[in-house]
Amino acid sequence: MGTQNKSLLALSVAATAALLADHFCTALGAVAGAAGVAFGVNRQDAAIGDLVTVDCLGTAIVVAGGAIAKGAYVEVGANGKAVTHAAGKIVGQALEAAAADGDRIELYLIQSSA
Repeated sequence: MGTQNKSLLALSVAATAALLADHFCTALGAVAGAAGVAFGVNRQDAAIGDLVTVDCLGTAIVVAGGAIAKGAYVEVGANGKAVTHAAGKIVGQALEAAAADGDRIELYLIQSSA
C-alpha cells in the first residue's frame, strides 16, 4: 500500500515545527491541525528551518490515523495523519484502504479553505 503518487504541484516551505514525512502540513510549515485545512502532504522529515517539499495537487502518500475505506473522504486527524471524514474540512479522498494507524495510502488531494 502507498507506494506511488502522482504529484501535479509540489512546493517547498520552510518548516516552522518538526515535521514527519507523509503527514499533512500548513503553508506556514507547521503540522496541520485536526479537522482543519491543510496546504498539502510533506514528503520528508524536517527539522525547524529545513525546506520541505509539499505535494499540493494530485495524489500523495499519507500516513493514516486509523482504518480508512477505499473511496472515503478524509480530514486531518491528530498529528497531521489522515482519518475518515467526520466533521472537519475534507482534504482528500482515499485511493486505497488503510487497515490501521500507521498505514501509508495513496490519497487524492482536495484543496480546502478556511
